[in-house]
Amino acid sequence: MQTWDAQHYADNARYVADLGLPVLNLLAPKAGQRILDLGCGDGSLTLKIAQLGCDVVAVDSSPEQIQAAIELGLNAQVMDGSQLPFENEFDAVFSNAALHWMLEADAVINGVYRALKNDGRFVAEFGGSGNIAAITNALNNVLTKRGIQFKDVNPWYFPSVEDYQNRLTQHGFTVNTIELIPRPTPLPNDISNWLNIFCNWCHAFIAESDW
Repeated sequence: MQTWDAQHYADNARYVADLGLPVLNLLAPKAGQRILDLGCGDGSLTLKIAQLGCDVVAVDSSPEQIQAAIELGLNAQVMDGSQLPFENEFDAVFSNAALHWMLEADAVINGVYRALKNDGRFVAEFGGSGNIAAITNALNNVLTKRGIQFKDVNPWYFPSVEDYQNRLTQHGFTVNTIELIPRPTPLPNDISNWLNIFCNWCHAFIAESDW
């Protein structure tokens, strides 16, 4: 199971939220709008939306990250993204760097569609096909040596444009813009720090010395 240390994340992975700023611009939130931030993390981007005068509900599956968001004064709740309970109440659903952690993609999309008002919009960024390929290949090689199939423990969903667009349209969305954007991202620290933040789930199977 992936776990999150909110302070460690804030100290070493702030670039994730910073890279989400163009998506926030695409969202173009306006004062008075009610917006759901799906997979809000520690709430750093949620706070920017709220500061524009929006009524924001922030949800994430990590209690640690939600506590950090609450400490920012946000309306934040622990919630499974595949079991959203909302019905026809949001002007927009926003998500940054989170949907690739939600393996039940159809359940997530269906919940987002139900949560939106009739003229609502869904604006999101997440890992797509080919994302962190060098890391997933290394994981596959190491786990295979231990008789473990990577596909059986893989916590990520990195779809192609065609895959995700088809899912969106099947659940009722009209897709205006969707694209796979290459984004090589220099790390502020070495790869071991990235692994400790985003890949600590693999410690159940392999030790750091095996990389």
